[in-house]
Amino acid sequence: MADDLNDDDFDSNSPSSTNSSTVSEMATLQHPPFQKLVPPLNFCPVEDQLYRSGQPTPINFPFIADLRLTAVIWLELEEPSAAFVSFTQANGIQIYHLGIESGADVENAEVDADASIRSSGRHLRSTNPWDQLPESRIVRALDIIAHNDNYPLLVCGGMGRHRTGTVIGCLRRVQKWNLASVSEEYRRFAGSRKRVLIELHIEAFDTNSVRIDQEVAPPFLLY
Repeated sequence: MADDLNDDDFDSNSPSSTNSSTVSEMATLQHPPFQKLVPPLNFCPVEDQLYRSGQPTPINFPFIADLRLTAVIWLELEEPSAAFVSFTQANGIQIYHLGIESGADVENAEVDADASIRSSGRHLRSTNPWDQLPESRIVRALDIIAHNDNYPLLVCGGMGRHRTGTVIGCLRRVQKWNLASVSEEYRRFAGSRKRVLIELHIEAFDTNSVRIDQEVAPPFLLY
């Protein structure tokens, strides 16, 4: 019976041949990319070219590199990890360290210049990571956010929950969001670890302490 088969039975234009080719192409297209892009914990866009997250780790660096950041606002008591500092150095990213640190008050101090970590304003005497960000630190963070030269910009801290949520919550107050929406956004990232004191801190923030320069502010702060 095999002798009865001819070349027409194996026509390259036959449906079975075409389907086989299509399946092969689909398999090629569905192959995962060589480099995986993994966002940091609690990563989320806040506004155009403004982002928030927890501290990026090496697995997140390809993703962060794609954002082409100009600056990072770091809000934790301790300095960022050595790996993250090295990554920012290699990519020309400025880190503003605005977390509460122990030590004497210092005006406009520059800390660890080799690692490009700048701390602008006062260092407040505190070693408790549960301490809330003082208003002076929040205002300084918002001053950085309010200047176009710092974009694209990432606001981050350990888990990207409380201190990051405080700064973003106060930004929303400046944007004249209602308090219910501000609290909902904070709770979305804090989850079961939400802190009522932080919500009260955001609610009590004096928005008049932030000066918006219309000449250099990003569009979302122009009103």
